[in-house]
Amino acid sequence: MRRWIKFAGSMAIAASVLISAPLAAQGLGGSLLGGDEKPADSGDSLLGGGSNSDSLGGSLLGGESNSDSLGGGLLGGDDKDDAKSDLFTFGDGEKQPEAASEEEKTADAAHEDAFLEDRYPSANACASCHPKQYNEWSVSQHAYAQLSPVYMSMQMTINSVTAGTNGDFCIRCHNQVGMNLGESVYTSNLDRHPTSREGITCVVCHRLNRSYGKVSGRFGLVEGDIYDKVYGPSGNEELERVLGDPAYVVTADRDKPGRGVHGEAEKFFSLVQPSFCGSCHDVTLLNGFRLEEAFAEFKRTDAAAAGTTCQDCHMGKVQGVASGYDVGPAAEVGGVPTKDRRLTNHFFAGPDYSVVHPGIFPHNVQAAELKTLGEWLEFRHEEGWGTDEFEDNIPDGYEFPETWESIDDRYDAREILNVQFERLEWAKGLRQEVLENALQFGGFTAERKNGGDVAFSVRVNNATDGHGVPTGFDAERLMFLEITVTDADGNVVFVSGDRDPNGDVRDTHSLYVHNHELPEDPYLFNLQSKFMVRMNRGAEREQVLPINQSLGPIPFVRPETRATAIYGRPRGARKHKQTIDPSGHRIADYVVDSSKIGGKFPLKVDVRFISQMIPVNLLAAIQGVGFDYRMSAKQIADRVVAGAHTVFARSFEIGSDGKSRELESTNVAQARQ
Repeated sequence: MRRWIKFAGSMAIAASVLISAPLAAQGLGGSLLGGDEKPADSGDSLLGGGSNSDSLGGSLLGGESNSDSLGGGLLGGDDKDDAKSDLFTFGDGEKQPEAASEEEKTADAAHEDAFLEDRYPSANACASCHPKQYNEWSVSQHAYAQLSPVYMSMQMTINSVTAGTNGDFCIRCHNQVGMNLGESVYTSNLDRHPTSREGITCVVCHRLNRSYGKVSGRFGLVEGDIYDKVYGPSGNEELERVLGDPAYVVTADRDKPGRGVHGEAEKFFSLVQPSFCGSCHDVTLLNGFRLEEAFAEFKRTDAAAAGTTCQDCHMGKVQGVASGYDVGPAAEVGGVPTKDRRLTNHFFAGPDYSVVHPGIFPHNVQAAELKTLGEWLEFRHEEGWGTDEFEDNIPDGYEFPETWESIDDRYDAREILNVQFERLEWAKGLRQEVLENALQFGGFTAERKNGGDVAFSVRVNNATDGHGVPTGFDAERLMFLEITVTDADGNVVFVSGDRDPNGDVRDTHSLYVHNHELPEDPYLFNLQSKFMVRMNRGAEREQVLPINQSLGPIPFVRPETRATAIYGRPRGARKHKQTIDPSGHRIADYVVDSSKIGGKFPLKVDVRFISQMIPVNLLAAIQGVGFDYRMSAKQIADRVVAGAHTVFARSFEIGSDGKSRELESTNVAQARQ
């Protein structure tokens, strides 16, 4: 049976859309981004109310979508012919510019790309001499930072409700090249410069020559083509040797034949320091709200005191553990390696994973040469294009898009995708590695209560001493325990951490719980932090995406009305952290009512810890602006849930006396991955 994304009812819309933080007249500050809040009786908010011809995409939680809405409801469904599913489109009443011919557009794009390549070279230009580093980076979260449709819609939602005054605050960390080029924050990735959509690409780290500190990613890159100076951890000695050795057919002179390389490598001390990572991995909003604190957490830990760096754990042999570094050549020029040296891993494993077409991500030199991003979106790999099984049995009347009519192109594409799938699996393994090195099973205890109830506890450890888990954008990291208890007959008598039909856990952000169609999970163990906003009369409540809305006709981001130094945050909003401290632990307690058991012992308890990059309900909060690559919210939601990791799994048996033992066959993780 197909799972459909569910909308909360009309009562829930008002509660979810209107931000109930204190008003400026009360002198109590604002919400997450600051400013004054719209009172609950002031009518429909920018994101809320009924969907109409002027709406940006219907109400926040969906509702009936009409032909003029940008993105429709979260449900998605079949795309309408007149639906505007791209991130940026012209309105129906707006005169569209006269379209250029395909030849003109191709020529203009080629000239522009060539010009901009002289300012910010693509990672594809680095790949020929640095294949190891390129392959690691190309499937990393850094490489996915700008391509993510979830992030793109989230930063556009924030700008849409603040009249654009949030500006490039989010995107300047995800896409320094694009912001240095002056690209619009609203542009689809299909239309960005190739280096821009590479996100945290080679030049973002290796064309920096100043230490910017904690600046939330606002820094200027040193411009230059492939021949210009780069900045690295070691200096220029080995590069000078290569340039003087005839075995390497290279040149740093633009006017001479040979493989073009950078003519100088300057040592940049900051590159190997934790503070370099802090430039983006501490995010403080303009009103003092500490949105992300990965670097700040690290500075207070035993790891920092011992001299362990971010790079030691995240660029070494093992993801998430200070385990030393590999040794090998930093470059291979025409098949000739340079001298061995310390090698860093450029994968940087974390909890995110791709939900986009495999022809687009991982980054791939051959894929970029074969087709454009837009053309790759038309390649239906799920149907088997480019395989003998499909190509030998094409149904009569089957139509291909013009760009994929050639069978040779389809076979070439399939060969590229086979490599892409291998790289995605490799990345999945390293992602599992970093999660297992951070979150570990810490123990299981059980007892029988006097009334016959069975109580048991599960301990979860943070095995790292470098920061809390999760860290970074911890308010959108779904990490939870799934508990299933069955009696001797195999009947399920207790569950916690199960999903609603959308794929959300049953907390207050579940649309099914919010609409009173499912009960809230009273035993839910979830490490996701929650945003809390102050209501008009002083109480607090959780909010998925707490963005201020002004009392005036135009909503905009405002600084706080009073100093935040005392509180360390704006008065109207805070983050309730649920993370586990470095080297710490948390214990989840559960009780199974005796009436559910019915005396059918022994009980079997399956314990599974799951990591998912975002909760599905975040998509409900941002779906009004639509999603890049013409994706629907349902497509993204399904892929988000399917990509979740089982970090650890255990099975236990509890007897009628309350004593427990671990079962030997604990392959729950393997069975459910």
